[in-house]
This record gives sequence, structure tokens and C-alpha cells, in this order.
Amino acid sequence: MVTQMVLPKSLGERDDDPVFALHRGGKMQIAKTVALQDRVDLSLAYTPGVARVCEAIADDPALIHDYTWIGNTVAVVTDGTAVLGLGDIGPRAAMPVMEGKAVLFKQFGGVDAVPICLDCTDVDELVDTIARLAPSFGGINLEDIAAPRCFEVERRLRERLDIPVFHDDQHGTAVVVLAALSNAVRLIGKEMGDIRVVLCGAGAAGVAVARILLSAGVGDLCVVDRQGLLHRDRADLTQVKLSLAQDTNAADRSGSLGDALKGADVFIGVSGGTVPESAITEMADDAIIFALANPTPEVAPAIAQRHAAVVATGRSDFPNQINNVLAFPGIFRGALDVRARQITEGMKLAAANALAALVRETLSVEYIIPSPLDGRVAPAVADAVSNAARREGVHRR
Repeated sequence: MVTQMVLPKSLGERDDDPVFALHRGGKMQIAKTVALQDRVDLSLAYTPGVARVCEAIADDPALIHDYTWIGNTVAVVTDGTAVLGLGDIGPRAAMPVMEGKAVLFKQFGGVDAVPICLDCTDVDELVDTIARLAPSFGGINLEDIAAPRCFEVERRLRERLDIPVFHDDQHGTAVVVLAALSNAVRLIGKEMGDIRVVLCGAGAAGVAVARILLSAGVGDLCVVDRQGLLHRDRADLTQVKLSLAQDTNAADRSGSLGDALKGADVFIGVSGGTVPESAITEMADDAIIFALANPTPEVAPAIAQRHAAVVATGRSDFPNQINNVLAFPGIFRGALDVRARQITEGMKLAAANALAALVRETLSVEYIIPSPLDGRVAPAVADAVSNAARREGVHRR
């Protein structure tokens, strides 16, 4: 038997694919903002003029926000361990996603962003490296860092730094889910405190979604991981999951996802996998299904629409796309505008409320959340976040 060798594609062959053609050379570049035409320009932009600005910042460090790019620049940082649905593909392979995030920051929030892919996964090394980079940026957007390390990395950086630190896989998802859910609940004529929610997934997104739903007043929330319902007596829970179990599942239910879904008003999937149709049929009347795994939702939209009053996915080819781009550009825009020291729970709730309000006058089962291309989104979120930062006293201007 002769085995035929498969040769790798050449660059030219790849460039026949429009995706590769678009990515050739990367999706972003650094551009100057000042003229450099003559010796006078050089003397102002660099030596000797630049020394005066350096001395002023040395005397008053707050001036760095006014006289450098820091006031409008965010670092998008990953270790490449949880990239999209691809998993641990490493820092180099993560770069196209980080570039993509950076151009979304610019397009939708007017925020400059720099992709940084770190070749380390140890929590201490990540925290120390990011903290040492922090003087060059006005905020840190953590991206695609695997759970449970992502929780510790974010917590320690928030304690160590006086600039906004935001893990988008957690909090961006949570903000958009809350906005969409508040409108979906309104459509079916219920209140957040009256619904029973089953959340499938206890990783980065699942934990943050659970926390923001509790903050928003959801009264009956259960979280399910691969082993079943989180409850206080499970012996296999990490500290993060144990804390979540203590704050959810008030009825102390146990069992499988199917057991949890019986009579539930809402299913939110942030874990992948497939939920059988038989389990969906056990949900309450006028159910809400947010099947957010991408590209393959936990519940196929055609099946979800047969059994639910409102359906959302993470995909752009179905109505009600739950997309983080609705949140992070405006959140950082608002935080940078007031030079916030951190991004608080109140700022996240304000962002969710602003998103939900944008479609409230035209609410329908296929329109519970704005489009990512709606030009009102980032300004509305930014304004809400800035105002919340001022109310909570974390602003510096």
C-alpha cells in the first residue's frame, strides 16, 4: 500500500480563501497622530521637547492620561488557553483573535487596543507580567484565559492595579445575557424574582452570568456542570463552584440537567454539548432558551423555537445574537472617559440596563437585544457606565 503525502497549502493557495486573504499581514497597525515633516516637528515630538512632558509627568503622574496614549488605550491580554471554542491552542495561535478584539474596540468604542499574547500560564507569572505591563495602558481586558485560573488572575490584578481590569469572557457575556433576559422576561409577562433559571456551565462565563443574575434579583437559580447540579453537599466542587453552590440552588436540588429543567422558566447554556429535546419539553410554558455555545448551540434553534416563547443564540445568522461586542467597547469607553479605578458590579448592571433599554420600545420575540452594528450601543453603554462610576466614587474626573 502506498501512502500519498499531503503537502501543506502554500500561502498563495490559502489567500484564495477570503478569510486568510483578509488576515494577511494582520488586521491592525500603529499610526502616528502628529506631523513629522521638518526639524521643528521632530524637536516637538521627540527631543528636546519631549523631555518637558516627561518632567511634568514625573511631577504629576496623573498627567500621563492627558499627554500620552494611555488615556484611550487598553491591553487585550491572553495566555491562549481557552480561545473561542478551540481550547488551549497557545499564545501564537491566539493572536488573530486578540487582533480581532482590538479592532472591535476601535470600531465600536473608539478605544485603541493592543493585543498581547503571553507565553506563560502560571497564575503568579501571569499576574506579575501583566502588572509590570500595566503602566503602559489605561485598562486591561483579559481574554481567553481558562477557568479556574482566570478567576484568580482577575482578582489579584484588580487588587494590585488602580485601572480597570475586565475579563470579557466572564463579564461581557454576563452583561449581555442579563440585558437580553430582562427583555425576554418582560415579553412573557413575568418578573426576574419570579422565574426559575437553569444555567448550564460553571466555567468563566457561567460563574459570571450566575453572579450578575443574582445581583439582578433572580430568585431561583440553579447551575449545572458536567457532573450535574451544583449543590452544597457535592464533594467534588472547586472553591469557586462551592461558593456558587452556596449562593444558588435554594431548594438544594440534585440530579442531572434534565432533572433541573423540569418546570424551569429559563435555560441558559454557556457550556457546549447537546441538550435533548425531551428535556426541553419538560420546561414551563412560555419558556426562554438562550443556547449560546458557538458555532453549535446546546439546543438547535429549530427545536428551541418549537418549545420556547423566546430563543437566543450566540450566532449572527439567527435572531437575538448574544454577542460580547455589545458590551466591552462601551464599558471601557465609559470607564476610560472618567478614568475609573475599576469596573464595579454597579457599572456592569448599568451597562446591561442601558442595552436592554435600547430596544424596549420595539421589543419582540425576535428583537430582545440590539444588533452589534447598531450605532447607539457603545455610546449608550459608555454613558451609563460613566454615570455609574461617578455614583460609586471610582472615577477620577
